[in-house]
Amino acid sequence: MALVTRSALFARARRMIPGGVNSPVRAWRAVGADDPFFVARGEGAYLEDVEGRRYVDWVMSWGALVFGHADPETVEAITDAARDGTSFGAPTEREVELAEEIADAVSSVEMVRLVSSGTEAAMSALRVARAFTSRDRILKFEGGYHGHSDALLASAGSGLATLGIPASAGVTSGAAGDTIVAPYNDVVAAAAAVERYGEGLAAIIVEPVAGNIGVVPPADGFLETLRALCDASGALLIFDEVITGFRVARGGAQGRFGVKPDLTILGKIVGGGLPLAAFGGRADAMERLAPGGNVYQAGTLSGNPLATAAGLSVLRRLRDPSVYEDLEARAAKLEAGLRPFGDVQRVGAMLTLFRPGYDELFRGLVARGVYVAPSQYEAMFVSLAHGDDEIEKTVEAARDALADDRG
Repeated sequence: MALVTRSALFARARRMIPGGVNSPVRAWRAVGADDPFFVARGEGAYLEDVEGRRYVDWVMSWGALVFGHADPETVEAITDAARDGTSFGAPTEREVELAEEIADAVSSVEMVRLVSSGTEAAMSALRVARAFTSRDRILKFEGGYHGHSDALLASAGSGLATLGIPASAGVTSGAAGDTIVAPYNDVVAAAAAVERYGEGLAAIIVEPVAGNIGVVPPADGFLETLRALCDASGALLIFDEVITGFRVARGGAQGRFGVKPDLTILGKIVGGGLPLAAFGGRADAMERLAPGGNVYQAGTLSGNPLATAAGLSVLRRLRDPSVYEDLEARAAKLEAGLRPFGDVQRVGAMLTLFRPGYDELFRGLVARGVYVAPSQYEAMFVSLAHGDDEIEKTVEAARDALADDRG
């Protein structure tokens, strides 16, 4: 049987799939590589591509896999659930159990709605906020990614805090026009936006730890100021914890930093690696959702039985505080190993190595069997499957890749 090559497979993909990939960063264009690898399987801390090469994986499905690839307990839970059926479009007990597990972990969450993606969760949370406040405008922060719904694909114009302009073709000026954009970690800009637009402001939405401009922790007082601005203006504070939820702490970034939002968006880990996301928060806001309220949101696959089984398998194990102590220690060791090669910023089990020539570093690491995000502005995600061997291999590969580049 002939070996499938990545080049041949990518050529086939480009004929059938726009750009050859189903999510843009997978194309590796940002790091100057011609063809991405195609994954055949994963196990623990490793990926294997269709050509049989193995890689230490620090992407971990963009942070979703806290116990690593093909985690036996998660796989068993999914398999058991699948024997009873893969989709019902009707309520199941696991949906209730997962909602209870989320609310137990995240102190601000009183009620939860399960959905299928982070984009859907963010879009729906904003709809709830607008209905609850009877206002239209939202404030987001430059570089913050909250999925690809129209209102959230807005970029800043000129000035300190400005009405948004479309950040993608196909987004109308009207859709972006109710979005105010300010620089992340800039309390002056946030306060100016609330002062100017506060009477019409439905919500402030923020990643409590920025994860799509590289890992950028919140500045001292930033989240607290956003909370105060919302309290003063009547807007809702929404934390997008798709990345940070159950990763930087069991209670998410809000638990780690002690700031309580009104609504929270969750994804990735909450679904145990399967397509599942959630949004939740204050009961008086969440009760506005149909069928009890007048905010419509629906989804055939919401609360899918395989995804809820995977999510419960993972979240129940995250009750153990030693899990986060272990993740913190492993991430700190990786941080220390990478620090000689650039500026490392880390919060919990997520970190970014910032350095000039990241594209050369990426290609050098992949050639040496280490896979990191194919973009400077993403994160490395530490899992419980990563051990000393994987950390040492990564540090050594980085050292060799940079030495070859200088040579």
